[in-house]
Formats: sequence, structure tokens, C-alpha cells
Amino acid sequence: MSSTLNESMIDTNQRASAHAVKIPGLIFCSGQTPMDSTGTLVPGDIKAQCISNLTDVLKAAGSSWDKVVKVNIYLKSMGDFAAMNELLPDPKPARTCIQAGGLPHDVDVEIEAIAAV
Repeated sequence: MSSTLNESMIDTNQRASAHAVKIPGLIFCSGQTPMDSTGTLVPGDIKAQCISNLTDVLKAAGSSWDKVVKVNIYLKSMGDFAAMNELLPDPKPARTCIQAGGLPHDVDVEIEAIAAV
């Protein structure tokens, strides 16, 4: 049995999927971009905004970064690879990081996560 989660603190505009799907023991968080709850691109450190959005989803699902087992990171430019690795909270989860063109709203990064609950 699964349940879906949509966290109001995060972009709910034009979302075609749930922010997360929770099954017994695990939560699968959809990719987060650097958008606020109105769907506006947040200026400044966009990678940090993605982490913040994921933190909100994890918290709403009863989890946290210390329970994240895997992240998938999609970067517009692999030039951001080292900076992205530094930004991931400890303990660092397993991760895949790839260069991806054509991210939603032409953002530079999208991050998704799988965590225990």
C-alpha cells in the first residue's frame, strides 16, 4: 500500500506528480527544482533551495536527511559537480549525478531522493 504526499511549502504549481510516495519503510521523493511555493525560481544558491525543498518533503513524510539512502542529481552543467557534492548533507547518501539538458523551467539542477522512514 502506498500513499502520496504534497507538501504546501514547495512548488505546487504545474506539478504533474506527487512530491513523494510513501510505502512501508521508504519514501520516494520526486525531483525538486529551485522553486518556491508559488512556482517562482528562487534567486541565489539554487542548489541549496533544492536541498531545502527536499528537506521539507522528508520532514512532512516523517523522515530526514540522515535517513536518505540515495539521491539522483540532474545538472545542466557538470561544472557544478564538485559544488553539488559539497552541498549534500552528511552522512552523504549513495548518489547518481548526471548532466541533463532541458530541465523543467530551464533550471540548472533537479534533485530527487529515496529515504527510510
